[in-house]
Amino acid sequence: MSALWTSEEIAQATGGVASAPFAVSGVAFDSREVTDGDLFVAMKGEATDGHRFVDKAFGQGAAGAIVSEPIAQPHILVQDSAQALEAMGRASRARMQGKVVGVTGSVGKTGTKEALFLALDRICPGEVHRSVKSYNNHVGVPLSLSRMPRDAAYGVFEMGMNHAGELAALTRQVRPHVAIVTAIAPAHIEFFGTEEKIAQAKAEIFEGLEPGGTAIIPYDSPHVATLYTKAEQHAARILTFGFDPAADVRARDMVPAEGGGTLVTATLPGVELCFTVGAPGEHWVSNALAVLAAVEVLGGDLAAAGLALAEMPGLPGRGERRIVPVQGGEALLIDESYNANPLSMAATLKQLGQEQAKRRVAVLGGMRELGDRSRELHAGLVEPLTAGAVDYAILVGDEMQPLAETLKGVMAFDHVPDTAKATHLLQSEIRAGDAILVKGSNSIGLSRLVAALQEAKN
Repeated sequence: MSALWTSEEIAQATGGVASAPFAVSGVAFDSREVTDGDLFVAMKGEATDGHRFVDKAFGQGAAGAIVSEPIAQPHILVQDSAQALEAMGRASRARMQGKVVGVTGSVGKTGTKEALFLALDRICPGEVHRSVKSYNNHVGVPLSLSRMPRDAAYGVFEMGMNHAGELAALTRQVRPHVAIVTAIAPAHIEFFGTEEKIAQAKAEIFEGLEPGGTAIIPYDSPHVATLYTKAEQHAARILTFGFDPAADVRARDMVPAEGGGTLVTATLPGVELCFTVGAPGEHWVSNALAVLAAVEVLGGDLAAAGLALAEMPGLPGRGERRIVPVQGGEALLIDESYNANPLSMAATLKQLGQEQAKRRVAVLGGMRELGDRSRELHAGLVEPLTAGAVDYAILVGDEMQPLAETLKGVMAFDHVPDTAKATHLLQSEIRAGDAILVKGSNSIGLSRLVAALQEAKN
C-alpha cells in the first residue's frame, strides 16, 4: 500500500522544507487523535499552540509533523501551519481522479453525508472517503481533504458555515462534481437576520462546482427559488428532491416499516425504486431522497444504495436509539443531543409522536445562535410538542424560559437551569415503557445526560 503522503510531496504542496525523508499514513491536528504513522499538524490558535504537543504526538506514533518552528523530530517547516494544511487539502483534491460530492444545509448534512458514504461504499467497497465527525469548517474541510487516499473512487465532504462567504471558500477547496443542499432552517440566524440570507449563504456551495456539475436542492423548501437561481449560474444540471409531486426525485408512497423505519416508493427520472430507510422519521426520508439523487447522478447502483439506506444506523447525537434498562422494564432513549434548531426540533418531535410508548418524554435544551428571534422561536416549540403527543417535558437552560411560560397549563413539564439538574431529574422520573427524546444545541451539553444514562445501563 502506498503512503498517503511522502515528505517530498508535503513539502511540494506546502512550499515548506523537509528536515528528513519520511512518509505518513494519516493526518491529524489534535494530538489526542494521533496514531501510528500520522502527520501531526501543529497549528497556533487563539486558545493554544499545537507546538506544545509535538512531543506527545510523536510519543503516540507520529511519523512526521508540519511546524512553523524547528523541532528535533522529522518535520516540514512552513511559515503558517494552518495555511499549509489548506494547501495539502488542495493538492489532495488535485491528485484525486474520482468523483466528489459536497453536502451542506441547516439540518441533515452529517446524516446525509454518512448515508451517501454508506451507499457509495456498498457500490465500491473500500474506495470511498468522507469527512469524519462534523469536520466541516475552515480547518476540518482541508483536514478531511488531506486525508483522502489518492486512488479514492469517491469523496464525500460536509461543509458548514455561520457567516456569509465561508461556504464559498470551502467549496472552492472541495470542488464538488455534485453539490447537495439538504434543507434551510433558522440555524445561525443571529448572524444573518433572515432565513432568505441563510439560503443565499448555503447556495454558495454551487460556486465551487466542477464544469458539468450537478446541484441537488430541496423542492419543498420555501427557499427553493433562491437555491435554484444560484444553481443555474454554476450547474450544468439541477435535480430537486422532496415530497411534492413536482420534485425530480420524490417519495411517492411512505408506510411505516418494521423496526421504526420507513418503507418508501421513490420516483426518479426514468426509474422507480422501493426501499427502506432504516432510521425513523420523515426527515430521514428526505435525506435518503437527496442520497438517491446523488447516486443517480454519479451513475451508481440505486438498488445497492437502497440496501445501504435500510442498514443505516442512527448516529450518536443525531438520532441514535438506545434501550435503557429501568426499574420494571426498559425505556427507549433517542439521542439527538448534538444540534438543534426550530426545523429539526419539529421533525424529531413529530417522530417522537409516532413512537409506540406508554409515555413520551422530551428533554429539550436551548437552541443557540437565534439572535433577536430566540424568544419567539423557543416559545413556538409548544406546537411541535403538542403535535408530538408529548406527555412530559424537561426544559434545560435559560433559552427555554419563553417555552416554559407558554407551556403552563398545556402539559406537564419541569424547567431546570442545566444538564446536571436535568440528568438528576430524568433519572428519578424515567419509567418503563417511556420513549425519551433528548435534543438541544451541542453547547448545552445534553450528550452528558445521554452518557450518564448509558453508564447507568452498564
